Amino acid sequence: MALKHFLDIDALDEKTLRAIIDLAATIKRKGRVPKSLGLRAGAVLAMIFEKPSTRTRVSFEVAMHQLGGQSVVLSPQDMQLGRGETLADTARALSRYVDAIMLRTGPHATLTELAANATVPVINGLTCQSHPCQVMADVMTFEELKGPIQGRTIAWIGDANNVATSWVHAAARFGCKLRIASPREFAPAPALLAWAKKEGADIKVGEDPLAAARGADCVVTDVWVSMGDGDEKKRIAAFRPFQVDGAVMAQAAKEAIFMHCLPAHRGDEVTADVIDGPQSAVWDEAENRLHVQKAILAWCLSPASLGSEGAGTKRKGAKRRLGSAKARGAKR
Repeated sequence: MALKHFLDIDALDEKTLRAIIDLAATIKRKGRVPKSLGLRAGAVLAMIFEKPSTRTRVSFEVAMHQLGGQSVVLSPQDMQLGRGETLADTARALSRYVDAIMLRTGPHATLTELAANATVPVINGLTCQSHPCQVMADVMTFEELKGPIQGRTIAWIGDANNVATSWVHAAARFGCKLRIASPREFAPAPALLAWAKKEGADIKVGEDPLAAARGADCVVTDVWVSMGDGDEKKRIAAFRPFQVDGAVMAQAAKEAIFMHCLPAHRGDEVTADVIDGPQSAVWDEAENRLHVQKAILAWCLSPASLGSEGAGTKRKGAKRRLGSAKARGAKR
């Protein structure tokens, strides 16, 4: 069976990505992975963390446990990587012990080098370039609350960072419209936008957050200073006009939702009344990391095609009230 790495949304076709999201919805609804996928009990996931994590670590670890497998958590200080062993040799050795590897790192080249030398599937848990697991969960959350994402409008406000990059990839693959508002010096890379244009994606970039949010079905933001970013004071000053507040949300569609990958800094990139208000979907979004990552692991590890495993997901009738989702989340 050919290796199935999950490195970036743009590396996979829409059919595969759709099958993963449909499977995630099925897993969430039924509480189990279809037996038809033929997952092997006792599979082991190695998780390498070169950057701190709450949601990525816990969701992957719980996902692997609930799939009937187990995980091993590693940091560079735990490994010979910290003493000069090459990444290629680490990949080759780990591949003899485990069934898959998840990496959360800085340089994207670290991820691709690991995947090039591993003989088991490799999953991108975050790099400075992209965060595909997060945006897959975001797409799932949108469709759970608002129905099919194709043709709908997503507004990204703030830093065009790794999550924004994965949203650009998602716009091309899932057919949604993406409106990005960022300070000029923190706008998406020209090469990324050129790729999106070539793929036929409907993406507009500007510097006006109100214009970007106008009529949007979902408003998304992220922190102004990510792990490893320098010039904190400069970044905060540049992004202050890009705060998502009530005025920004008022420009969006009447039943628009708000998403944030977390952790959030209330009073900076988003006001408390927005992230804690009735339009916020952040807790459904956080929960869906677990379900999407189960589906990604199942896709990576299953000898079978996902095919129709998620066919029971009725996206046309998937829209449900945000309030009911929030109420359920409050009981957890």
